[in-house]
Amino acid sequence: MGRRERRWRDDDPSTHGSGTRPAVICPLCERPIPPGARQSRHHLTPKLKGGTHRETVQLHQICHSAIHARHSEAELARRLNDVESLRAEPEIARFLTWVRTKPDDFHAATRMTRMRRETKRSVR
Repeated sequence: MGRRERRWRDDDPSTHGSGTRPAVICPLCERPIPPGARQSRHHLTPKLKGGTHRETVQLHQICHSAIHARHSEAELARRLNDVESLRAEPEIARFLTWVRTKPDDFHAATRMTRMRRETKRSVR
């Protein structure tokens, strides 16, 4: 059985029990992540900085994108490598205030911040 078939089977409650799974809570915004919502795993220490086999957390995709749109891998590894420090960071805190007013399955495209784009250009 292929990966896609297995995923579809796992989403079908008729193939395995009642289909009721405990709600996954996004540790960043603290909202539930519904089964159909876009989501991804965030390496608290970026893989490029040695975090391949370290702790990960399940986040809404919009929350994950907000982190990477605002901060470099080096900055994430150096000072933002746990959920509490991410929540305390002012730009992320502003984002969290905004996203908490949205539905649990809300998603929108996330652009890299102007400051982050300029920093990235100057590194090249």
